[in-house]
Amino acid sequence: MSRQICIDASLALKLVLEEEDSDKAHALWTSWVAEDIEIVAPCQLAFEATSVIRNHVYRREISAATGQTAFEAMQAQEIKLIHPETLHARAWELAQQFNRPTAYDASYLALAEIAGCEVWTADGRLYNAVKEVLPWVRWLGNYTPSV
Repeated sequence: MSRQICIDASLALKLVLEEEDSDKAHALWTSWVAEDIEIVAPCQLAFEATSVIRNHVYRREISAATGQTAFEAMQAQEIKLIHPETLHARAWELAQQFNRPTAYDASYLALAEIAGCEVWTADGRLYNAVKEVLPWVRWLGNYTPSV
């Protein structure tokens, strides 16, 4: 494994919105920064996170001001967005292999596989679908911050 870690939108959003396990996401992020680990994600993370934040505002789950703050915080995160040439093809294969309803979650898996690094998710359904076969997939729910 490299000094990179891939994160998906479910985890990235916990860094900018107050959600269950946001405290774990912040602790994990802090540990990565302290260890000088490069955080990567497929380019779609920017679109996915923006869409989720906007949807929360639209549904009035958060105020427009809170949404704006979350959007700006997401844009400021030091996440390197990358798009390897084989990303979509591998995401398609992984979505088929694990019978996933959408391929966008599989893009995070594909990027981590291509980069040779762990992928961290807060999506329990995704984790449960792949954990037996892909040991480099990590679930935020299993993370225990050090004291």
